[in-house]
Amino acid sequence: MMTSSKQHFFISETQSQKCYNNETKRKQMRIAFIGDIVGSPGRKMIEDHLKKIRQEYDIDFVIANYENASHGFGLTVKNANELVSFGIDVMSGGNHTWDKKDILPLFDTHELLRPHNYPQGVPGTGCKVYEINGEKLAVLNLMGHYSMPFTDNAFRCAIESVTKLHKEGVKNIFIDFHAEATSEKRALMMLLQGKVSAIVGTHTHVGTDDLQISEATGYLSDIGLTGCRDNVIGMDQKVPLKQFLTGMKGHFEIPKKCKRILQIVVFDFEEGACINGFKLKYFDDARVIKTEAWMD
Repeated sequence: MMTSSKQHFFISETQSQKCYNNETKRKQMRIAFIGDIVGSPGRKMIEDHLKKIRQEYDIDFVIANYENASHGFGLTVKNANELVSFGIDVMSGGNHTWDKKDILPLFDTHELLRPHNYPQGVPGTGCKVYEINGEKLAVLNLMGHYSMPFTDNAFRCAIESVTKLHKEGVKNIFIDFHAEATSEKRALMMLLQGKVSAIVGTHTHVGTDDLQISEATGYLSDIGLTGCRDNVIGMDQKVPLKQFLTGMKGHFEIPKKCKRILQIVVFDFEEGACINGFKLKYFDDARVIKTEAWMD
């Protein structure tokens, strides 16, 4: 039985850190997170908008979840390279991490995570530490339990990982909690608020309206997908409707044409505390909706 304390933590120089190495070092950092990227419609929205968003909002570091990025299931080498070129610094995973077998060598060549609470011996890691503006940022990827593949206990892994990071002097900690149940996500917030900088949920593809900052921890139960927005969780509605009407399953497909959305949350961290947060929704018809985090 593996605990997260047995896993390795890596410090990597990112494209964001390189961009700032000639400027005055800031203790404050601005990070952004994009949830489940679903197929080519999601990748296209990131290609069209992310670099402009980074520049407009002065974002230092971008994290995104890749697990649905290639045809809705997993990640290919080609799509990994595309997403990096669009301005993503590190990518997190989930239950579809292993759907494309060519992902395995990417853990050695790309800034790629998989859920940290997978058992010992699974390739890759779920936690890496990055240098941004002279400060350290840890990105921790966890996966929940309800309706998910077998893993070690996510909550114990979280406690052990965060404790280890604190001992190593890492104050700024971001968690992508890939889970089906909002109760699991909220429970992790109750467990770690005041101990990590932000927790954002992924997996359901449906955004929740609870962006908040509590005890200096940013939180959102689910950020929602980036991809098609006029069907069933980013997939063509034919197979899901057939399944609900008859009980007969089929293979989900990405629609060839659809209305698209990009959903991204932005946080400001300072000395481990989340001091500001907002969510942006970019529509393919040029609408942009901004939602501020409430503070408790």
